Amino acid sequence: MDTPLFRASFRFLACALLGVLGLGSAQAQNQSYPNRPIKMIVPYPAAGNADITGRVIAKKLGTLLNTAVIVENRSGANGMIGTDAVVKAPADGYTLLMAASGPIVINPVLYAKVPYDPIKDLLPISQVLSFQYVLVVSATSSINTLNDAVLQGKAQPGKLSFGSTGIGGGGHLAGEMFSMLSGAQFNHVPYKGSAPALVDLLGGQLAFTFDTVLTASPLIQDKRLKAFAVSGPKRARSLPTIPTMQEEGFKDFDITQFVGLFAPAGTDAAIIERLNQTTRLALQDAEVIETLQTKGGNDLVGNSAAEFAALIKRELTMYGTLVKQAEIKAE
Repeated sequence: MDTPLFRASFRFLACALLGVLGLGSAQAQNQSYPNRPIKMIVPYPAAGNADITGRVIAKKLGTLLNTAVIVENRSGANGMIGTDAVVKAPADGYTLLMAASGPIVINPVLYAKVPYDPIKDLLPISQVLSFQYVLVVSATSSINTLNDAVLQGKAQPGKLSFGSTGIGGGGHLAGEMFSMLSGAQFNHVPYKGSAPALVDLLGGQLAFTFDTVLTASPLIQDKRLKAFAVSGPKRARSLPTIPTMQEEGFKDFDITQFVGLFAPAGTDAAIIERLNQTTRLALQDAEVIETLQTKGGNDLVGNSAAEFAALIKRELTMYGTLVKQAEIKAE
């Protein structure tokens, strides 16, 4: 029987069958995920907070997912090169991004042109942790208190230099906020990562820096650095005797940033959910807690993808306001 009705019915049944087969194939693929190594791109040099976090989490994820999770450092352009590489990667769950706040919520409000849209081009998986900065000077510095830095910054505007991991980085924003709230003027010197800035701080080329608690703590404990205050609203776990900037009289001073896991937009929701649940489970591991929280001074989070997405939208607004008020210009 070959009638128009028969042919239409046949086409409908064929399409329905293909749809069912396609759905079944997608479900089977998701259930078998992962079946090969996963690449986790960290868009910064080695040894920084996000890199250390990425390597600790990658190791635990590899165990939980029964596959290798390989960390690749792809730094440059304030984290935008590595972030853009993930955006352009296949949305199959095998290329992930472990990034801090910079390329996600600061660069888009700092630079006139960014090669990606953090809301449209990336899917948040989970916030891994939040971290803050600590204002440190060399142990041999003549600056012995926070007030010393303020007085010198007022008496000789621009003479004192502070370093950061780059224009728009958390350390830079903390330094600019310190300048705005104190009325002192400091000269900002951007570096390509935390390590070279700390080398110059120890060598006397810089007056101070706001470095992450994780990377500065060993030098503070070895008495090579003097610490004056942390940038968040509460004291760091690993530096309980160091006051906050708010305690030191700088009302509303708060530079607290995140490190989180992302996937390219278009990644299947089932894969995002599995990665979210596995990441949150990894954050309950004793070794992870010891390394990143107890010793590192970070606060582990492990929230839902939706909660992380909401935080990103809030911080895009907050940092947009700070960049405008401080008149920070990207080079």
